Amino acid sequence: MMENQDINEESINNQEDTNIQNEAATEENVTAKPTAEELLAEEKDRYIRLYAEFENYKKRTSKEKMEFFQYANQDMMISMLGVLDDFERAIKEIAKNGNAADLQGVELIYNKFKNKLTEKGLKAMEVRAGDSFNVDFHEAITQIPAPSEDLKGKIVDVIETGYTLGDKVIRFAKVVTGN
Repeated sequence: MMENQDINEESINNQEDTNIQNEAATEENVTAKPTAEELLAEEKDRYIRLYAEFENYKKRTSKEKMEFFQYANQDMMISMLGVLDDFERAIKEIAKNGNAADLQGVELIYNKFKNKLTEKGLKAMEVRAGDSFNVDFHEAITQIPAPSEDLKGKIVDVIETGYTLGDKVIRFAKVVTGN
């Protein structure tokens, strides 16, 4: 009987040792505090990410600011295109019916006005009959039967000049295409 009691006590002691080891391992996992190096690495990583995010913010706002200044006059430029068109029509009519002095005066004002708009970034699109039609720059008003085979699918006539402000199209060239 003594032997059974010794075996039972030994079994109980082994279970207690196992339980103590399991509790110690659990406590290590739960209460394991990061070392100073781990904390430093974590904070350094957070700092680098925050710094990169801030640099991206600065670049983005700088780019937006440049675009704002570049296109700030866009509405004003678009409204001035009508005046520019009227000048061109007036020059054509004066050239047909008027005298040379009137034509020269109107052309002088027209050129000065056009130069001022050009200084601010306005550019007229160069579109001629025979050019390929491009939806990124041209607006087809109508299609007519092509006068010749080489004008099929190409621009036959330019109705209204297109303009760009910087790299942005602010008015598409209105054209007639051949089919």
